[in-house]
Amino acid sequence: MFQKILAAEDFESASISVQKSLDDLKIPNKSFVHYCDEAFRLLKKSVEEDEPFDLLITDLSFDEDFKKQKIKSGQQLITESRKILPELKILVFSGEKRPQIIKELFNDLQIDGFVSKGRMDVKNLENAITVISDGQKYLSPENRIQLRTTDTIELTSVEYSILKLLSEGILQKDMTEILKGKSLKPNSLSSVEKTLNYLKETFRAKSNEHLIAICKDLGVL
Repeated sequence: MFQKILAAEDFESASISVQKSLDDLKIPNKSFVHYCDEAFRLLKKSVEEDEPFDLLITDLSFDEDFKKQKIKSGQQLITESRKILPELKILVFSGEKRPQIIKELFNDLQIDGFVSKGRMDVKNLENAITVISDGQKYLSPENRIQLRTTDTIELTSVEYSILKLLSEGILQKDMTEILKGKSLKPNSLSSVEKTLNYLKETFRAKSNEHLIAICKDLGVL
């Protein structure tokens, strides 16, 4: 189990969940900060003193206030932290729900775990810390379900282009020329209408606006 953990969280209510999890797990050395710059300073100090942190728990978004910060997001904090402590384990604790963003955190930033803020967050945090300490990756159950759902939906180039155009406010009657310009087929007005009807049925959307909202929530767009 981890011996030294640093948590960066700007909201007190979420910080309480993290504190309870670490107390329940009897983590001997734990530090809590509200700013990314402060988290980075402590990480750097721990490296200089040859007593590095084992795990960083961080949110993704930090609200700006009177105290100006150089590091303004969890993603930036993760990137900078890994430069000085490559072996540092990273657990993201966030309200982020979009599967595509979560995928990018694992694929691009190589995080070790992701826990969604919510009803079961204390239990999920404890599970995540235990799993990560054993050298494995962790993802909250609700996020796992969302990722499975989006992974089963494979859009064609035409379908994605039509959704993208629709989200940009392009009228259906104007999409045909744009699709032709991209050499995408089928591109007739009737095929555009059929594609949109098929997508609404697939995503269980009641309207074009609802379809775009669902796709954005799922991280498809």
